[in-house]
Amino acid sequence: MIPFNSAIKFNLIIRDMNPSVKEPTETKDNLTIFLKGAPEKVLKRVSKIMITNEQGHEEEANYDAGAKYETEAANDRFGLMGERVLAFARMNLDPAHYSKTFQFDTKNWADWDMKDDMHPAGWFPMTGLTLVGLISLNDPPRPKVDVSVLKCRAAGVKVIMVTGDQPPTAAAIAHKVNIITKPELEYNKILSGENEADLVDDGQGGKRCMTEEEAFEKCNSIVIHGDTLARVHNAEEALDDDEIEKGRKIMDWIRKEEVVFARTTPS
Repeated sequence: MIPFNSAIKFNLIIRDMNPSVKEPTETKDNLTIFLKGAPEKVLKRVSKIMITNEQGHEEEANYDAGAKYETEAANDRFGLMGERVLAFARMNLDPAHYSKTFQFDTKNWADWDMKDDMHPAGWFPMTGLTLVGLISLNDPPRPKVDVSVLKCRAAGVKVIMVTGDQPPTAAAIAHKVNIITKPELEYNKILSGENEADLVDDGQGGKRCMTEEEAFEKCNSIVIHGDTLARVHNAEEALDDDEIEKGRKIMDWIRKEEVVFARTTPS
């Protein structure tokens, strides 16, 4: 087993699906890898997807551009509803290479993970898995949080949300509890150009999406991904403490009226 933690955002188990058979001859009776976790962490490890064919039977298909689009669209729909989403994948291991006594290395996996040329002792595949599906969980805010946030606002206290949820879920929950009051004025929403009002003249008689600077100027709220926060922090870490640019980007974010940090880690 590889236990879940907030840095990797998934957990993995390798299970003997037929412990009564010592040396299985069929793949389905052998060891199976099961992976579950944050969709963006799981989906990058799959190359196939379980589907129901025209005869109503389950079968594996390639995780092609169409399947990728539909899966990510479903994840976004769940997220925008404020639901917490988990992705599930699996792989049946070839019994010719993985016997029931094989010693899996679940401690040093990070050293060779995503490196196709490294197959040390105890190696097992962590890519090329089959996506089984997504599950969304209704994880509503605690009662009266929305009222508490309004009281804080009335008292002049600014509330900033920090969560491990993915950005669409974080934005939806933030709206439910009054941390984001106008979702249409959120930075990423404006930047996407989904709304006609967020398009500007391109100077040639047409329309274009706003630049990052234009969207930032217009937005009332902003949802920052934890990876972006880490990237900015790491880039500024080497600057001297008296350097005027150190911390400027993060302070610009925090100066926005409504702020949410999503997909954050404890660090």
